[in-house]
Amino acid sequence: MRRRLDAVLFLDKPSGMTSNGALQVAKRLFGAGKAGHSGTLDPLASGLLPVLFGEATKFSQFLLDSDKEYLADVRLGVTTSTGDAEGEVTARRAVDVSDAAIEAALARFRGEFAQIPPMHSALKRNGRPLYELARKGAVIAREPRRVVVRKLELLGRAGQVLHLRVSCSKGTYVRTLGEDLGAALGTGAHLAALRRTAAGRFTLEQAVPLQLLAAMDEAARERLLVPMDALLESLPRVQLDRALAQSFSHGRPVTHAPGPGGRCRVYGEGAVLLGVGEMSPAGDLRPVRLLARSPGASQAAEIPRKNL
Repeated sequence: MRRRLDAVLFLDKPSGMTSNGALQVAKRLFGAGKAGHSGTLDPLASGLLPVLFGEATKFSQFLLDSDKEYLADVRLGVTTSTGDAEGEVTARRAVDVSDAAIEAALARFRGEFAQIPPMHSALKRNGRPLYELARKGAVIAREPRRVVVRKLELLGRAGQVLHLRVSCSKGTYVRTLGEDLGAALGTGAHLAALRRTAAGRFTLEQAVPLQLLAAMDEAARERLLVPMDALLESLPRVQLDRALAQSFSHGRPVTHAPGPGGRCRVYGEGAVLLGVGEMSPAGDLRPVRLLARSPGASQAAEIPRKNL
């Protein structure tokens, strides 16, 4: 029987499994009625996968919009049909590049620049994911996207494999970054391995491996749940009294004390999260994203904060 659960779980997804597959396992283990994840990882990739239960799914955009950090292995000298280790080898080249040449090439991909998304991606064209078209051999034009690579570090080198740390904005494809790096070096390259280590302020150290989660008893799993307002902690907090909270929860604008303005997280009596609002400098507060409330619904504040 499915239950109402409003919370967040930080999962360490294993390589070889889709993000949706990991999500479905977590959903079953918690008996949750509704769940989603924030930020797809390819089957090849492992690492931090935030799983959102119930009303927490309404705040997925806050993680989707956040910066991400990865550990990436890029193999020089070999290009593939997909840009990663799951594709067929399309070309091999000799690799004779110095560490100085690698550092110079890495410098070209730091900062803001335009990146063309890969065909093997979940981006949609006429309602169909590009990867479905790519599997049929189709190649269509993709519009370049502005991305920001805030950090691109060479952590080490093992023969033809470069061990990199990448910190980047949303929408950045590390697979494409690896291919473009190989092109800049004249060797070709593909992404051999990828591990997400952070999303926004949340890190892999806060995540539980899926295999360990499955082996836990119910009480141990429950202690891993994080209140859904943890996703909103970068926003200022606004507390409303009972009358204002009732109006706000019904979708009506209310007047609050003047403040700096902008997005804020809004609470009612008992520190119950009501949703996200937009505050004007004059104190006019309008609802932007409201939580559904019903008798017996799980309250985020009732779940102990762990791993924060």
